Amino acid sequence: MSTELVDDRTGAFGEVHHIHVEPAHGLVSLNLKDVWQYRELLYFLVWRDIKVRYKQTVLGVAWIVLQPVTSMVVFSVLFGALLKVPSGGVPYPIFRYAALLPWNYFAGSLNRSSGSVVSSAGLITKVYFPRLIIPMAGVLSGLLDFAIAFLVLIGLMVYYRITPTPAVVFLPGFLLLAMVTALGCGLWLSSLNVRFRDVGYLVPFVVQIWMYLTPVIYGAEIIPERFRPLLGLNPMTGVVEGFRWALLGDRLTNAAAPGPLFAISVVVTLLVLISGLVFFRNTERTFADVI
Repeated sequence: MSTELVDDRTGAFGEVHHIHVEPAHGLVSLNLKDVWQYRELLYFLVWRDIKVRYKQTVLGVAWIVLQPVTSMVVFSVLFGALLKVPSGGVPYPIFRYAALLPWNYFAGSLNRSSGSVVSSAGLITKVYFPRLIIPMAGVLSGLLDFAIAFLVLIGLMVYYRITPTPAVVFLPGFLLLAMVTALGCGLWLSSLNVRFRDVGYLVPFVVQIWMYLTPVIYGAEIIPERFRPLLGLNPMTGVVEGFRWALLGDRLTNAAAPGPLFAISVVVTLLVLISGLVFFRNTERTFADVI
């Protein structure tokens, strides 16, 4: 049985606005226009997420820099100095950091978005707004961390005297792919997490395994060519390889543009996003009852 909620609001000049909230009908009733109408709420949730993340911390936003730099140092010693993992002819620290930067953004966004609906239970059960805004806020709030960590990458490039190639203009496209991938996966996981709380414990484990399946600590060129299309099924492969190509360019031994890998990653990402939107939209009607 479908239900209808009516919200009557009085405007500034006394007029009454009627908002009718009905369950979604069909697989394509996404109502994405509602997200734009509630864009101010999206901005508020993003800002709230940023403030909560670093509130009452001793180092504050310094954690944004410490986490990737510490990982870079550890992996540079283990894989660069000791195991001699090929780095395409460039210093291993910057080879690693160029891939770690988008990966950390993706991993953080996925962790936040997957648990966002459950953590916003109080808000969901009290007022109406497009629920899609909640996982979107988890993805967008990570852009500040990415921007600050990117300054460290610029410092490394200055230190190693590496000049970006003209391909650096494609960086926003690769970042957008990471955002869409995190959102698509986050929509699936946040919906499932409402009903199955095991998802909250599973996500950190999946992210850790996912990193080793992504060419972050190694380059895609060490994978036999016949298996590289399979590597492209991982959407983050196109992102990571794209970042390296755009930033390091012809300094890499294998400096070819990641065209095939990127194309496969884009197709997979779009499938994940579209299916995630449909699944999220068709399960959000039960959020307030189950959460």
